[in-house]
Amino acid sequence: MFKRILIVCTGNICRSPVAEYLFRKRLGSRGIEVSSAGLSALVGSPMDATALQLLRDSGVDGALHRAHQLVPSMLFAADLALGMEKNHIEEMIKLAPEARGKVYLLGKWLDEGDIPDPYRKQRAAFEHVHEMIRRGVDSWMGYL
Repeated sequence: MFKRILIVCTGNICRSPVAEYLFRKRLGSRGIEVSSAGLSALVGSPMDATALQLLRDSGVDGALHRAHQLVPSMLFAADLALGMEKNHIEEMIKLAPEARGKVYLLGKWLDEGDIPDPYRKQRAAFEHVHEMIRRGVDSWMGYL
């Protein structure tokens, strides 16, 4: 059903790459391509050090990640696009109105709430967000 999943946040250095790498781990060899991008990406930047460490602590290596700017062609190519916040959904639809039917919140199957941006916050904020992302990824697994 879904062959290409795109995950979107603001800078593509904290939330969306964490979700991307967690999805990759969970999906294994199922043949589903997962990528991420940012609405205001810090293009070329590696993942935030705290987000990267939390991934490593859960057995996932995201060291190769580099931030990408979201462009319409990414939304057209994706079968499913997941945002972290309601405003990300709105921005994706503005960028590519044709993608409306495949754009959802990562937390759609949970409480439909936003996953807050931990950028420049303490480790506790990153831990909280990491857990929210993990739960969001887990909630999608039954639909993939």
